Amino acid sequence: MISLNNVFFTRQDGGLKRQIINDLSLTILPAAHIALLGDSGSGKTTLLNLLAGLLSPDAGTITVNEQKISELSANELALYRRKIGIIFQHYQLLSPLNVKDNMCFQARLNGLSPSDDEVNTMAQKLGLEGKLTAMPEQLSGGEQQRVGIGRALLNKPKLLLADEPTGNLDAARSHDIVTLLKSLCEEQQIILIMVTHSQRLADQFTTQLFLKDGQING
Repeated sequence: MISLNNVFFTRQDGGLKRQIINDLSLTILPAAHIALLGDSGSGKTTLLNLLAGLLSPDAGTITVNEQKISELSANELALYRRKIGIIFQHYQLLSPLNVKDNMCFQARLNGLSPSDDEVNTMAQKLGLEGKLTAMPEQLSGGEQQRVGIGRALLNKPKLLLADEPTGNLDAARSHDIVTLLKSLCEEQQIILIMVTHSQRLADQFTTQLFLKDGQING
């Protein structure tokens, strides 16, 4: 479960301070799947970064699975981030590594050793069978994004944060990627929070939250 209580976050823009998150309180239940929408600059990515421990709130508390991440040290936050899944819009694959090693990278960093059976099963679910020895530059955009999903899920997280994960894909591929992502998270009972600007993609989620003026509506 995730709990945010009276969270504030201010960003310095030049000489001005801008309130991005304003006294936000929110509870997210285990295994929930949530689409997070809002206008450009509304703070969607900031909220995701707060949940990822990449930013610290100015005030308030953030608790993820009984761990109060808003009070962790830098070293503790680094360990926390290893145990969650983050999917980026721009894939962030490591070019010297093939598909298999990219998919296993975060899990290995976290001290896990995915078996060949686990990797092959995940590759099959992602439609990447036969691609495990390929290099990132040999893949299409959709295939690279699926490698990113596999990398996040082989780490066996309880929380998966996806920031515009289909932003570089066409409408049909975007729909397929989100459908696949939701299905795999349902299998593993993972909390999924996906930032999107697309109402069409958000409509695939039963829970939609709208961020406006630093507050959640919806």
